[in-house]
Amino acid sequence: MARMTWTITPEPYDSPAAAALWRAYYTEVSDRWYLLHEGRRTDPDELEREIAARTGSELSPPTGQLLIARYDGEPAGSAGVRLLDADTAELTRVFVYEGQRGRGGAALLVAAAEEAARALGARHLILDTRGDLVEARALYARLGYTETGPHNDDQYAEHWFRKDLSAPEAVNWA
Repeated sequence: MARMTWTITPEPYDSPAAAALWRAYYTEVSDRWYLLHEGRRTDPDELEREIAARTGSELSPPTGQLLIARYDGEPAGSAGVRLLDADTAELTRVFVYEGQRGRGGAALLVAAAEEAARALGARHLILDTRGDLVEARALYARLGYTETGPHNDDQYAEHWFRKDLSAPEAVNWA
């Protein structure tokens, strides 16, 4: 049996693959929030408004980068970075399709995003996430991110993380 492989490459935020991954990401995290807090899925009109309003244009060079992961050639995940200042970038939109999870793609995406942030000149990478996204929090902790105090006032942010990018380190992708 042939071994399936991951490839990760930069891609425009508005490419068809990026748009499909953004829709899947936003739908999943929005539905999870509404199911937890209101016992319902996201209203379809609200979903469409939010997807359209958050295009991801900030994930474009020269101050940002969107990465698309492909598993055996098929789009399977994404991660983005954007510079906040000369030393700090934000990690965002880390997502892997549910059917591709557990195959190491998320760790590869984060490592590629860290390299992209370094290439943009960042020395630190920050991110925020929610309490119910326990898989994400576990991933970031495993990859060497330290939980910190708040660095923004996003209404959905409940956990904030930071990683020093000054020296590449070995990552446990298992």
